[in-house]
Amino acid sequence: MNLPTKITILRIVLLPVLLVFAFVKFPWHNIVAAAVFVIAAATDFLDGYLARKLNQVTSLGKFLDPIADKMLVVCALFIVVGRAGFAYGVNVYVTVCAVMIMSRELMIDAFRLVAANKGIVIAADKLGKAKTLVTDMALPLLIAAIHTYVNIAGLALLGAATALTIWSGLNYVIGNKAVLRDREAVSVQTEKDGSDSEER
Repeated sequence: MNLPTKITILRIVLLPVLLVFAFVKFPWHNIVAAAVFVIAAATDFLDGYLARKLNQVTSLGKFLDPIADKMLVVCALFIVVGRAGFAYGVNVYVTVCAVMIMSRELMIDAFRLVAANKGIVIAADKLGKAKTLVTDMALPLLIAAIHTYVNIAGLALLGAATALTIWSGLNYVIGNKAVLRDREAVSVQTEKDGSDSEER
C-alpha cells in the first residue's frame, strides 16, 4: 500500500474521531472537531497531489478516494444538522442544503457508474473542485460554532456550496448526456452519420 492510499485511509480513520469531538462535550470540543475536519479535508488534496507527483495512482486509491471524500462531507453535514442549535428557519435551511448536497452526490455516483459500465471516464471539472473547496470552508465554520458571525459566514458558504453542488451536478449530466443514451440509439445515430458522410 503506497503513501497516498495510506493518507486516504487516514481520512476515513479520522471520521469517528470527528464524531467524538463533535458530540462529547468538553471545553472547546467544537474547535477541536472543526480542526479534525480541516485536517481530514486537507488529506483529500494531499493524497491526490502525492499520487500524481510520485506516479502512484492505483485502482485502490481511485476506489477509496471518492468514498472517503463523501464519507467526510456526509459525516460533517449530519453533525451540523444533528445539533439543531439554530433557529427553526435556519435549521430548515441547513437541512435542505444537506439533503441537496447528499442527493447530488448519490446522483453523480450513479451517473459515473453507468458511464464506467460503458467505458466512459468522467473526470472532475473545475465546478466540482470549486464545490468541494467551498464545502470544505463552510463545514468547519459551522462545526466550530464559536461566534454568531462565524455561523453566518458558514451558513452563507453552505448556501454557495449548495448552489455550486447543483450547478456542477447539472453540468456533469448535460456535458456527458451521451452516457444516458442506449447503446442501440448510439449505434443507429452512428450509422446515420456514416451514411450521410458517404452521400456527401
